[in-house]
Amino acid sequence: MDEIWFAGIDLGGTTIKLAFINQYGEIQHKWEVPTDKTGDTITVTIAKTIDSKLDELQKPKHLIKYIGMGAPGPVDMAAGVVYETVNLGWKNYALKNHLETETGIPAVIENDANIAALGEMWKGAGDGAKDVILVTLGTGVGGGIIANGEIVHGINGAGGEIGHICSIPEGGAPCNCGKTGCIETIASATGIVRIAKEKIANAKQTTRLKATEQLSARDVFEAAGENDEIALEVVDYVAKHLGLVLGNLASSLNPSKIVLGGGVSRAGELLRSKVEKTFRKCAFPRAAQAADISIAALGNDAGVIGGAWIAKNEWLKHQNC
Repeated sequence: MDEIWFAGIDLGGTTIKLAFINQYGEIQHKWEVPTDKTGDTITVTIAKTIDSKLDELQKPKHLIKYIGMGAPGPVDMAAGVVYETVNLGWKNYALKNHLETETGIPAVIENDANIAALGEMWKGAGDGAKDVILVTLGTGVGGGIIANGEIVHGINGAGGEIGHICSIPEGGAPCNCGKTGCIETIASATGIVRIAKEKIANAKQTTRLKATEQLSARDVFEAAGENDEIALEVVDYVAKHLGLVLGNLASSLNPSKIVLGGGVSRAGELLRSKVEKTFRKCAFPRAAQAADISIAALGNDAGVIGGAWIAKNEWLKHQNC
C-alpha cells in the first residue's frame, strides 16, 4: 500500500499543535505554531505551516488524505461549524470551509476535548475500549464521552461538557459558564489554587504552602505528597467531588475506562487513588466494578492523534462511497 498520512491538528489558546500521522496512529512528524489570538488568520497559518513542513520533508501534498482538527467550544461536526469560542472571537464560524479553502485538503472538525478522548481510546490509556470517559483537568475541566466507539455530541453539540456538571448545588464558586458550583471550579488547576488559598487563610496549623509566593496546583500536590495537612485536605476535597461526578457518570454510561488527563493529572497516583476511592462509593456497584480509572498516557499528543483518528474515519467513509 502507498504511504498514507493524515494531519491531526489541536487548536489551543497558546499554540496550534500539528502532526502528520499514518493510518496506524503513528506520529511521523509533529510541531506547533503560535495561535493568533484574534482568530482571523488561524486557517491561513495552518495552511502555510503544512505546506512549509511538506517542503521541508520533501513530501508531496497528496500524501495528506484528510485533516482532523479539534477546536475549543461546542462544534456542529456535520457542518464543521464552531458555535462559539470566546477567546478567539468565533461565533458560528465555518471552520471546515475556511480550512479546506486555505489548505486544499478535505477536513473534519470536532471539539478539542473529544479528539483528546478519541486519541486516548485509539492509542493511549483507553487501550482500544469502546466505552470511555476522558476528563481533562487543566486551567479548566474538559471532557469527552465515547459510547460504543462514538463520541457523544448531544442534540446541539453540548454533550460531554463534564466540567460543567454541578457538584455544589448551592453556595458554589462562580464558573465561567455563568453557573456556580461546577466541577470545573473545584478540580481545575484554578479551582485547586482557589481552594488552597481559602484553606491557608483559615488555617491554624502551619503549612509549607504559606511560604509559596506564586501558588500553583503542582505546589499543592507536592506538599500533599510530603503529608502537609492543609495540602492533603485540598486534595481530598477535590478528589471527593471529582469521584462523585465520575461515579454519577459511570452509573449512567457504564464505561470500561475512565481516563484522567490534563496538567493536573500529572499528580498521578496520589490523585487517581483518592478519586477512585470516592468513585467506588458513589457509582452503581455493577458500573463501578466494570470501570478502570487510569491516568492519560499520550500527554499533549492526544489531540493530534484523535484528530488523525477522525480524519482517517472520514477518509475511509468516502472511500467506501
